[in-house]
Amino acid sequence: MAAGSGLVLWALGLATLLLPVVPRGSPSAAERRCFCQVTGHLDDCTCDVETIDAFNNYKLFPRLNELLESDYFRYYKVNLKKPCPFWNDNSHCGIRDCAVKPCPSDEVPDGIRSGSYKYSEEANNLAEECEEAKRLGAVDGSLSKETQQAMLQWTRHDDSSDSFCEADDFYSPDAEYVDLLLNPERYTGYKGPDAWKIWNSIYEENCFKPQNVKRPLASGRGESFIYLTNACFFSGVCIEKRAFYKLISGLHASINIHLSARYLLQDTWSEKKWGPNVTEFQQRFDEVITRGEGPRRLKNLYFLYLIELRALSKVLPFFERPGFQLYTGNESHDVEVKNLLLDILHLAKSFPLHFDENSFFAGNKKEAAKLKEEFRLHFKNISKIMDCVGCFKCRLWGKLQTQGLGTALKILFSENLIEKIPESGPSYGFQLTRQEIVALFNAFGRL
Repeated sequence: MAAGSGLVLWALGLATLLLPVVPRGSPSAAERRCFCQVTGHLDDCTCDVETIDAFNNYKLFPRLNELLESDYFRYYKVNLKKPCPFWNDNSHCGIRDCAVKPCPSDEVPDGIRSGSYKYSEEANNLAEECEEAKRLGAVDGSLSKETQQAMLQWTRHDDSSDSFCEADDFYSPDAEYVDLLLNPERYTGYKGPDAWKIWNSIYEENCFKPQNVKRPLASGRGESFIYLTNACFFSGVCIEKRAFYKLISGLHASINIHLSARYLLQDTWSEKKWGPNVTEFQQRFDEVITRGEGPRRLKNLYFLYLIELRALSKVLPFFERPGFQLYTGNESHDVEVKNLLLDILHLAKSFPLHFDENSFFAGNKKEAAKLKEEFRLHFKNISKIMDCVGCFKCRLWGKLQTQGLGTALKILFSENLIEKIPESGPSYGFQLTRQEIVALFNAFGRL
């Protein structure tokens, strides 16, 4: 998370300090309406809001914020020039705050720039042999059986059906490193029909819902949230489909909170001033203005937090292997950052009320497999939609956060593979690229 974004609901805390002008009721009444229902038990979970707040704000977030300011986690490679795969629209946001400033190559640490998938000497040697064999176009018979097997395993990994995101072409000349701390997520002025089209496509075409329910977006006032037409919308929907919708809604809520918390309040030739815009926040989350949906949106943010926290607790064996390193080229710093990372993962594992993902896809095996594949394809489609976002800064953070959530889902659905990871040597059955690692922790940092 960029410095200053703060705690789970940092923006919410600041909101109560200001006196906004809102369409209905007094400011104090509007403030109470935003938060009065964001308490207590979360649906489909054994956890409550207060437990999450205390754990995150006082234990986890300070360490996580320090981690995300390190070199390994602040540089993210992304291709922001990929064309939209769904509609012919090459228009881009012309507002200067939509721009993303890539890093000059000499500013990116050598270890990251030269290929930061090198976690151990053993893995490096094996990877080099595999790359050489790939270059020759065939499996070289002179390679050892172990190396040939590793090649097959990595090929399966690259083509894995457990991938929840559309992978960027990181070797494209259009892919560039971006310093996330210098390109923070905030309001850029990108709104209206273009932004409306993105969220409409996500909700209407890629979220599970009863066929007879339409969920129109309100395209006025810059509002880009869904209004559910029935408070009992999910009463007959299975837990997997409810969870999918709540994950997307939670991601949407997170993005809107950050846009409201870092809003362009003043833009003159001499000064730009960014800060909390409470009116903007209330338009998205006030109970009256949103027809009762605002508090549910905020609770979905907590649900998303629990899912990603659970993934962090599950992936610990992958990172705690002695041969794994966060490779930047600065050995002493890399050791410190890995120790901090392990501290965070152990802390995540200690959380007392984790989400129980075993309730997912637990029915008839054939139907469960079909539903899981549908779940995966829906989310993969959403990751592709991020290439249709016209604002490059919005596209950057959209791609990062969807990849982070997709990586969390990949972890949760790979538990058996993670449990079989050997203490030394490459983990053939389960792999995370540097892109996935950086996206996973930065996406969680947004929450």
